Amino acid sequence: MTGRWGDIATYAALALVALFFLGPLAWLVSLALRTPAEVYQGAAAFIPAHPTGANFVQILSDAAFGQYLWNGVKLSVGGASVATLCAAPAAWAFARLDFAGRAGLLWAILAVQMISPLVILIPLYRYFDALGLLDSHAAVIAVYGAIGIPLTVWLLSAAFARIPRELEEAARLDGHSRLETLVLITLPLAAPALAAAFVLNVVMNWGQFLVPFVLLGSEKSWPISVAIYRFAGSTSASTTQLLAAACLIALLPAIAVFLALQKLLTRALTGGALKG
Repeated sequence: MTGRWGDIATYAALALVALFFLGPLAWLVSLALRTPAEVYQGAAAFIPAHPTGANFVQILSDAAFGQYLWNGVKLSVGGASVATLCAAPAAWAFARLDFAGRAGLLWAILAVQMISPLVILIPLYRYFDALGLLDSHAAVIAVYGAIGIPLTVWLLSAAFARIPRELEEAARLDGHSRLETLVLITLPLAAPALAAAFVLNVVMNWGQFLVPFVLLGSEKSWPISVAIYRFAGSTSASTTQLLAAACLIALLPAIAVFLALQKLLTRALTGGALKG
């Protein structure tokens, strides 16, 4: 009986947490499906009397919105690629090489992940200004990559450590260098972990706001996160439903990717945690 009441309490707590997160999302869906006249009704009509998809059609027919989405995809994928490519050799070194301070350095790298981008944005702004890279996607991709490297190193080092050393030793005996062994043997065997790390970085980059907000000045270079913020600053009751529709459209790619690959992501994250 005690176990049953414990299960009930657990599920009740989880339901409250789910309600806390899903409540605002449900309200966003309600707003996105309303007509302009129904927006004025506020909380009096949670379920729209005349739900419409016209708001989504209007948003998607805007060429500028499509550009914002494409910018978000380009920045997210570019940053994830940089993080994964740079982290893979470092992760292999932590998994395979024995050197002084190895464990402490691995924890220190993970601790860097806890630093908010807000702390370094002003120095980064001045740095990229001096390089003439302000308002360029290259600058944002570089920062995204740097932000994602610590967690990616942690995840991939755990994945590489689970690969039998004998396979790499056999390749070395066949005359392959360490780099060739990494590319030809280790990376293909760790493909699921590499994919999980890449997707995780894409999802995290998709939600980035501060970095592109500070480094990108021209409207044509904004990702969707910055574009929605700018639009929200000038919104009124007559355009609230359009803002809600735009927010939902921006959320869908990240939600879809997570739901499709949640098992892969969970396995990579828990594997890294257990190994660490």
